[in-house]
This record gives sequence, structure tokens and C-alpha cells, in this order.
Amino acid sequence: MAFSNHVIGAINFVAMLLSIPIIGAGIWLANQPDNSCVRILQWPVIVLGVLILVVALAGFIGGFWRIPWLLIAYLVGMLILVILLACLVVFIYMVTVRGSGHLEPSRAYLEYHLEDFSGWLQRRVRSSYKWERIKLCLSSTDMCSQLNQSYNMAIDFFNSHLTPIESGCCKPPTACGYNFVNPTNWISPINNIADPDCIQWSNDQTQLCYNCNSCKAGLLANIKQEWRKVDIILLITLIALICVYLVGCCAFRNAKTEDIFRKYKQGYA
Repeated sequence: MAFSNHVIGAINFVAMLLSIPIIGAGIWLANQPDNSCVRILQWPVIVLGVLILVVALAGFIGGFWRIPWLLIAYLVGMLILVILLACLVVFIYMVTVRGSGHLEPSRAYLEYHLEDFSGWLQRRVRSSYKWERIKLCLSSTDMCSQLNQSYNMAIDFFNSHLTPIESGCCKPPTACGYNFVNPTNWISPINNIADPDCIQWSNDQTQLCYNCNSCKAGLLANIKQEWRKVDIILLITLIALICVYLVGCCAFRNAKTEDIFRKYKQGYA
């Protein structure tokens, strides 16, 4: 049984290592300006990673020090966490399956519309109370002011590949027909009713298009891109954890079989 216990301990050490990319993905999300303003996914990911680390550590201790009840707790706890991780992977995929940018004539960047995204994501930004807090967080960053330092000519700006949040929050919608002065200063719109966001635009550098639905959509598009990256990491880790868990179950069963056989031999002797 000692060999099997060492195998179980080694397997759980691998499970401990697999918690690192999960925790790392949550920390990476927390450090992204848009996600730090919305604060939806990063803490569930970090907490789940920490729980997997703790449960795997329990299995590691139980394997090497031959503590049966701790191994059983590990098997039950890890099964629950694997199921939760699978649910999280599916949830992220489902809420990010919708929402993409739209091409505009003579523009390299894309425009974004709030109604394109899943209802669950829309509800995270539609509430005026929630958006006021998010807007203040976004406007405190320098993402829009940096555009003024990068683009002086209209043609250069129109050919730029802006991030979704820059496209939605730092400039007016293209359909409005505003004339370019600099990336955050636009005048004389041609069609002020082409989009409800047209009248929301302000050259006030603290306002810009932060009150626009396009800004909410750009934020969700940015979040979608980042969540999709995290989802890939979680999916790969989930597959690895399932493999580790199944091997651990087999090793635990073999250890129990060896123990029963050893007791049988001792009783027969």
C-alpha cells in the first residue's frame, strides 16, 4: 500500500500545480482595467483555484502520510470542484458566444452595439447605478488620452486598430458623421439622429462617450475577449484535472485492494 499511497501523493502534487494557472488567470483578469472596473469573474476564478490547491494539498498529505479519511475527503472535494470548474467553463462560453464588432466604411476599427451581446452581460452594464460606478472607473484611466499622443492625423486614426473599449468610449459612433479634430475631439456631426449615442458624445475629456451604449458594448467586447482567453486556460486545466482525478481514483482503489488483500493474507496465516 505504501507504493500506491506515494502514487496518490504524487498525483495530488500535480493537482496542486494545476491550480496555479487557474489562480494566475484570475489574477490576470483582476489586473485588466476593464475587468477591474466590472469585477465579475476574477474572484470566482481565484477562489476556485485556491480551493483546488487546498483540496489537492489535503490529498497530497493524505497520500504520503496514509490518512484514509483525508484521501476520501480529497476524492469527494475534488469531484465537487471539478464539476464547479466544468460549470464555470460552460458558463463563460455561453455568455460570450454572442457579440462581435461591425465594419464601417473607410474604417479599420470596428463599431460595437450593446444588443449584440448576451442578456446576462447586458444586465451587468444596463443598470444606471452599476454603470455610474463603472463609468467613473473607466474615465479615471488614461486609455483615451493616450490616443491623442498616438494619432495626429485623421487618416492615421481611421486606419488604426482600436481596442473595442477605445472604439466605444473614446470617440463618437461613425454613423453620426462627426468631423475629426483629434481622437477625443470631434465637431459638427452630419446626422445627429443616426444613433442615440450621437447626442451623448461630449468633447469634455471627462465625459467623451462614457454615457454611450457603444461604450457599454465596447466594454463587453473587451471583457468577452479576455474571458475567452481565460476560458481556454480553464478548459485545458479542467481536462488535465479530470485525468489526474481519474488516475487518483484508480490509485486509491488499488491501495484499498492491496490493503484488503494484505489483511486477508495476515488472517489466513
